Amino acid sequence: MPTIREADFVASIADALQYISCYHSPDFVHALHAAWAREESPAARDAMAQILVNSRLCAEGRRPICQDTGIVVVFLRVGMQLRWEGGRSLDEMVNEGVRRAYTDAHNPLRASVVSDPAGERRNTGDNTPAVIHTELVPGDQLEVIVAAKGGGSENKARFAVLNPSDSVVDWVLDTVPQLGAGWCPPGILGIGIGGTPEKAMLLAKRSLLAPIDIQALRQRGASNTAERLRLELYDKVNALGIGAQGLGGLTTALDVKVLDYPTHAASLPVALLPNCAATRHIHFTLDGSGPARLPVPSPDDWPTISLAGEQASRRVDLDRLQPADVRDWRVGETLLLSGRLLTGRDAAHRRLVERLEEGQPLPAGVDLRGRFIYYVGPVDPVGDEVVGPAGPTTATRMDKFTPTLLAKAGLLGMIGKAERGPEAIDAIARHGAVYLIATGGAAYLVAKAIRSARVVAFPELGMEAIHEFVVEDMPVTVAVDSRGESIHEKGPAEWRARIAGIPITLA
Repeated sequence: MPTIREADFVASIADALQYISCYHSPDFVHALHAAWAREESPAARDAMAQILVNSRLCAEGRRPICQDTGIVVVFLRVGMQLRWEGGRSLDEMVNEGVRRAYTDAHNPLRASVVSDPAGERRNTGDNTPAVIHTELVPGDQLEVIVAAKGGGSENKARFAVLNPSDSVVDWVLDTVPQLGAGWCPPGILGIGIGGTPEKAMLLAKRSLLAPIDIQALRQRGASNTAERLRLELYDKVNALGIGAQGLGGLTTALDVKVLDYPTHAASLPVALLPNCAATRHIHFTLDGSGPARLPVPSPDDWPTISLAGEQASRRVDLDRLQPADVRDWRVGETLLLSGRLLTGRDAAHRRLVERLEEGQPLPAGVDLRGRFIYYVGPVDPVGDEVVGPAGPTTATRMDKFTPTLLAKAGLLGMIGKAERGPEAIDAIARHGAVYLIATGGAAYLVAKAIRSARVVAFPELGMEAIHEFVVEDMPVTVAVDSRGESIHEKGPAEWRARIAGIPITLA
């Protein structure tokens, strides 16, 4: 009867989390490269190129693909004939592995988990606890799936109980455009159908952990309802024209996964959950012979891709920028930013707005007049880095704070990812401000443009503290210009019409 040693299990969890923080799986890289090769939208093509270049750099440098290193989700299938050596519970062992991975001095991962979620929301400091699903099965092996899901994609989870006569396809096609670009497409859509509400959500999550194989399915043909739904949804979701980063283009989903389960005759529970461009999961089996042996990636798994030439981008000196200068920036234009900018996320924004509304001064070092703020929570630096991976977070969460910061603090511009809502766009237009986007899923690439970083306010917020960055040639795209035109409205609409009007193959 095989025996799983506690030390081997803990080490395997820790190693797996470090592994998936740095390495995309080859199936994702190959699928994204194929999508890049056939993409006709210049903006979407450049976004995918940045993600692919970032992926290669992270693999070479063993640094996180995305600054949001996720909340850990672990699926365990425990053979009933196994024995265990050690005194901790399964959950305790998993969480010890998480703790070791996220506090590894050689490659620290960002701690994003907070306790007391409806109250003080205190950061646990080591990303514990994980979300753990355990199943007892026949056999003498331990099957493990380790995943890390970022907030941008997890926040886009959707669920509905449809009538049995309703169309799942119609619901998905109505829902996906409402997700916006905060889940960092192109990625994978997971659909769970049936069971009960919580079962449908779990099916959607499990479906995302399978390899990308939609092209192989297309070649062999569907053999059941779930596979027919996959093929139909893959074509129809991509025909929406949302494209990479929501910029408009041919590929929104690299794959669509569907898992189903018997359900009540009166019910049709359906869940949708996307995996972002930093899709991270790995599968391994323990049999008592030692810790997991994870595959060594090959450099050949990553294509050699050049980014768009600098000659196509406008260079901007943030330290000399005047409000009048941004008025001729137009949606879709690419910029290279140099100079000083501040950072801030949800917690910092709330504190700043509270001070402004109470008539209090902002903290020393946080003068937003004529400045740009970057929505980011970076990873801690290692070695000679000035900052760790520092990609953008979803800007929509800051929409409710934007009118106050523009009106009372004199903020000129913002940098994030995904679309802005009507309230924020209206405020941007009224104040002659701008909103720029950096590529979600290219955090390490973005960090290489940051020449210095220091905390200037709220250090107790950890990764949510306000930093001042000095950047050099940081690549961004104008997403909302000073007139209030939005690329996330314009781009997908143009490509949806174009796809509908010309013969095109998405396979």
